[in-house]
Amino acid sequence: MVTFIASRRALDDACQLIANFGADAGMEAAVRAEGARDRGNVLRFCHWRQIERVIVTLASDEPVGTVH
Repeated sequence: MVTFIASRRALDDACQLIANFGADAGMEAAVRAEGARDRGNVLRFCHWRQIERVIVTLASDEPVGTVH
């Protein structure tokens, strides 16, 4: 599965969480997503869920998708 990165902000947020939380960055993104969902903020929920997926992709040692 190839992870779609919608914006530079999404990539920046993922990198910032990795810098601040290391191996727990994905969990932090999940916590933020759940908080946004609990507040009824669908856009921020989707944003943080995407960040979770970006973090997993960035942490992977294996290429994902088509390699050119």
